[in-house]
Amino acid sequence: MTKQRFKILVILSFALFFTSYELLVASCESFAQQADDLEFTLDANSPTMPLPKTFKPSIDLSGRGFHRQTSWPQGLAAPEVLDTWAKDIGFSGVYRLQYNLWEINQLAKDKDAQDKLLNNYENIIKKITEAGGIVILDIFSTPAGLGQALDKKSPPWDFRAFKELIKNQIRDLSCNKRYNIWYEVWSAPDLDDFFLGRKQEYLNLYRAVAEAAKELSVENKVYIPVGGPATSWWFQNFDANTILTSERSLIYELIQFSYRHHLPLDFVSWHAYSTDPKTEKETTIYKKTGMALLRDWLSYFNFDRNTPLIIDEWNYDTNANVLPERKEKSYISASYIPSRIKNMGEAGIDYQLYFCLEDFQNNKEGVVRNVGIFGFDSEASEYKGAPKSIYNVFRMLSNLGNNMFTASLKPNDEFAGVIATKTQDRIAILVYNYIDPEIVRSYLSRNISTLSGAERKALLNLITSDKLEKIMLRQLDISKMRLSKKLKALLKKAQELNDRAEKFKSTTRNVNMSIKNIKGNYLYQRYVVDSSCSTNCAFTPLEEKNLNLSEPYKETLALNPYSVNMIILSKKPAEPEGTAGATIEQPAAENIEKVSSPTDAKEKAP
Repeated sequence: MTKQRFKILVILSFALFFTSYELLVASCESFAQQADDLEFTLDANSPTMPLPKTFKPSIDLSGRGFHRQTSWPQGLAAPEVLDTWAKDIGFSGVYRLQYNLWEINQLAKDKDAQDKLLNNYENIIKKITEAGGIVILDIFSTPAGLGQALDKKSPPWDFRAFKELIKNQIRDLSCNKRYNIWYEVWSAPDLDDFFLGRKQEYLNLYRAVAEAAKELSVENKVYIPVGGPATSWWFQNFDANTILTSERSLIYELIQFSYRHHLPLDFVSWHAYSTDPKTEKETTIYKKTGMALLRDWLSYFNFDRNTPLIIDEWNYDTNANVLPERKEKSYISASYIPSRIKNMGEAGIDYQLYFCLEDFQNNKEGVVRNVGIFGFDSEASEYKGAPKSIYNVFRMLSNLGNNMFTASLKPNDEFAGVIATKTQDRIAILVYNYIDPEIVRSYLSRNISTLSGAERKALLNLITSDKLEKIMLRQLDISKMRLSKKLKALLKKAQELNDRAEKFKSTTRNVNMSIKNIKGNYLYQRYVVDSSCSTNCAFTPLEEKNLNLSEPYKETLALNPYSVNMIILSKKPAEPEGTAGATIEQPAAENIEKVSSPTDAKEKAP
């Protein structure tokens, strides 16, 4: 064999090797891509359950923190925003209204202005009641002269006088006018920014309101629910408690106190700000979730185990007052909403109220928080505001059907999820893709109670020494570290979740959808919330088409990172014989009407 022929043979061999290698790599990449795809199969004739109340659009109506007109509640969102919500969504859900006793009392010398203020509160309460909704009236701020200190956050020095004041308010609203109101006693009493008293003073405050409601309920034979304590977390107390000692929580104390003094406790409420959509599924040292533990406490002290559990304030939050994820990148918090709500329902939460309707700024307290669904220009003399993309997710929720399918994505996924519902002539499917940017912290927090004291100490050392970050970056080998098997397994799972989160923050995923037992003519509409629009986004279909279905409907839905898609299939009435229909056989695409950009969407807005 000549050198030339040998050289050619070697080159061909290497070429064959690398070609085979490239094919192998391509095959592996194809398999990896396929493994990241999701499947959703729905039988339209399968059994359903009533849509849980957690999915109803419900919200705290707070906003801005100032108004030039003193007769409008200063902590309430602008009238224009309330009107927009009423028109687009309505008030049939649960709505929290912060009832500022200090502010009402401040107008005592101007009876006309005070009456206008009270009428403005009442008009909103009336609208919600007439729409079939529930008002959670949060009673807070001690009137001037009744507080132990010259501060609206102070507990009253005369609880009997405070009780009579509250009793008169409840009598007028619940007994005489029969509005559908649940009374919540204070907000975040465990935080000095909201309450200057201690545990016993809060409990006495609760007792004053609960006794007033109980007495009026007996006198007038009307149900007047009372609850609380609306703490900053379900396990919090006045001494910065943690989930490890949840039995020291103010909620536990309130349940026990209400039992001992024969007081009504008709609902239990708390706040829960987080980036973790599964925070309600965290495990306690009792090897059960916090929600299951709360129900055990209620049952132990002879309260109804099914007493409503309410998260009355929640939002996408990383302990910062102003976040880009709630403004210019509001599509991130928008995608968080359905994920969190779905997990709340699965965890056993009865009601949830997003906080809040409008941003806060330019108020006397100096509070600036972009937590609202609506933003606004505080410098404008007239109303000038706009909804964030968050608003369109609430509009999607309002379009869900009354009955929910139990079908879910396969395989079960950490980030994407689906909510499928129907009415008599419509199927609505909402698909979300939210990737928790704090997934390592969230996962470890949810599971820290499963560790022993020594393991928790070891984990804390990893965090404070920056070793945890190196583990997540795979710069440290978990298997070679002197840690328990349980902690190694926990860190390994966190590492895997972190890898997937980093990947899917910038990767589009496919959902292969199939709907069986659906026949006839349908109008297909697909709405989208994603990075293409953050503010003042039109709520119009990105895609529309007419379908004549005789076989299972199939499509591949591309999910962008931090996005929400809603597909609505509305059955069209049968056309008279001889009428030429505009329907097409699925999946023909020539009659698809598309809106290809946010600009086009705005132009299509009615």
